[in-house]
Amino acid sequence: RIFIIWVISSWFRRGPAPQDQAGPGGAPRVASRNLFPKDTLMNLHVYISEHEHFTDFNATSALFWEQHDLVYGDWTSGENADGCYEHFAELDIPQSVQQNGSIYIHVYFTKSGFHPDPRQKALYRRLATVHMSRMINKYKRRRFQKTKNLLTGETEADPEMIKRAEDYGPVEVISHWHPNITINIVDDHTPWVKGSVPPPLDQYVKFDAVSGDYYPIIYFNDYWNLQKDYYPINESLASLPLRVSFCPLSLWRWQLYAAQSTKSPWNFLGDELYEQSDEEQDSVKVALLETNPYLLALTIVVSIVHSVFEFLAFKNDIQFWNSRQSLEGLSVRSVFFGVFQSFVVLLYILDNETNFVVQVSVFIGVLIDLWKITKVMDVRLDREHKVAGLFPRPTFKDKSTYIESSTKVYDDMAFRYLSWILFPLLGCYAVYSLLYLEHKGWYSWVLSMLYGFLLTFGFITMTPQLFINYKLKSVAHLPWRMLTYKALNTFIDDLFAFVIKMPVMYRIGCLRD
Repeated sequence: RIFIIWVISSWFRRGPAPQDQAGPGGAPRVASRNLFPKDTLMNLHVYISEHEHFTDFNATSALFWEQHDLVYGDWTSGENADGCYEHFAELDIPQSVQQNGSIYIHVYFTKSGFHPDPRQKALYRRLATVHMSRMINKYKRRRFQKTKNLLTGETEADPEMIKRAEDYGPVEVISHWHPNITINIVDDHTPWVKGSVPPPLDQYVKFDAVSGDYYPIIYFNDYWNLQKDYYPINESLASLPLRVSFCPLSLWRWQLYAAQSTKSPWNFLGDELYEQSDEEQDSVKVALLETNPYLLALTIVVSIVHSVFEFLAFKNDIQFWNSRQSLEGLSVRSVFFGVFQSFVVLLYILDNETNFVVQVSVFIGVLIDLWKITKVMDVRLDREHKVAGLFPRPTFKDKSTYIESSTKVYDDMAFRYLSWILFPLLGCYAVYSLLYLEHKGWYSWVLSMLYGFLLTFGFITMTPQLFINYKLKSVAHLPWRMLTYKALNTFIDDLFAFVIKMPVMYRIGCLRD
């Protein structure tokens, strides 16, 4: 997975422009230094404001926290002797923030004895002040799925949510709040050369235009703020809790955080993928925070093995069908049923706005299943009898190796017996789904009913092949390598079902496989 992401990101990321190592007049550029040497005494000023550009230094209500005599590069002071300090307070929020407005945090580090306000000429020095600001609320999309019981028209959805969906549409952008944020100052004195800082670090290293030296790197760290802990800001909230922590950060840990938070390789996929990737990263963070380290290490090793087995199963499946000359002993109808099953899954995940990567993988699976049809039947295009007078009509004919063997007889017999069980079960499940579950519409009901049925009773589709094996008293005709890899993967899926949160139906599906 890491390799695939690297390939895609390398493909879409523009190559870096050639770096000009020479300064004006052709002289080589001199390596810069940090404007705050190690052990510099400094003061921290934190302001909260509705405005992105802060100037109101005299407003006492804007000053959230002031900490004096911090030592740059000190890792031993503070309450827990780790160089960290924190401040907690309740923020009184204005009406504009309650009504979906933005709120910003402005952080200033000044050398001891100086002030961040440029208007205080005697106390302000440009090279003695480093500043960083960012929006601390987060805008998230809230989607409202309008579902109802198709027979009665009733719904269990909150009436207030229904009203908001009618007023604002099915997708509403809402301001959310998380009560924690950490301010890191990176303990780094690397002699960076302007224009040669590697990405994504170049976004954070700021050089002074006159001296050519760089300011200390301030990093707002919210990596461990889980998406599930954000809550919406609305008019019922008069104040918001905020805990701001200050900690030093080593260069290599900052590089890890910066690499995780950068999203530039995915710009071409739009904002919605950002939200999906945030939600997916949450499951990884929860696993790191809550899972036993030994179980976590086992899961990582096992996931690599799972990927290898999945690739080998895929490779052997293609090789088997590509080189197959005779269809004796193979259930052709099961291949068609597999195509139908894949189509239902694809349409279902498209209707339910599932993750983009999942959609692509299922779509590729459908293409492979369609390709298998050309290997088990003779497919021709009838150009004389066209569909709607425009498109050639596809015709399907059983291959001679299938007709001439006893396989076709057993296959027909197996599906006839299967239909006696399958259709009554499908009818019962359809009635249950219609009576007791809510759906967006009749199309969604058909898809969710078929998907739920296939997920619950999908194992029944294996019985025709088992019946043929029993009648022929042989399994020599099967793709045994592919089946072996898939069988091993089902045990790995069971392990994942314990470690990763997933729907109960899916866990039952893993056990069933």
